[in-house]
Amino acid sequence: MLIFSHVNMKIKFELNQLVEVSNKVKNHLSANVVLISGEMGAGKTTLIKQILSLLDVIDNVSSPTFSIINEYLTKNDQVIYHIDLYRIKSINEIEGIGLFEYLESGNLCFVEWGEAIENLIDLEFNKFIISKKNNSRIIEKIK
Repeated sequence: MLIFSHVNMKIKFELNQLVEVSNKVKNHLSANVVLISGEMGAGKTTLIKQILSLLDVIDNVSSPTFSIINEYLTKNDQVIYHIDLYRIKSINEIEGIGLFEYLESGNLCFVEWGEAIENLIDLEFNKFIISKKNNSRIIEKIK
């Protein structure tokens, strides 16, 4: 059962409602930097893959857990970055991969484990938190 609150965009959903939920999240994006947080296995990558599909990404979308940053192209030749900070342990590593250049590029950037950089960026960003509750998920837009 999909439960949606308009006040702060909080949605409780089942995994078979992912397309509908992803569309709602996509429509609530108001910044180019999108931080997605949640425990391991909550569905961060799955959600981002579905949103990228809705944004007409033509490349094969895969988890950037080991590559850290994946770059995708849309049908309109727009570049979208998908960043996974799970394996990053220090600010030096973040600077070493040029993360801030990606975030400041003006391109849409989805950042998994975004809480790692939330206090380090001066850019406007959206923040979503996904949590698991039994077989359901809850996604909430915090910022």
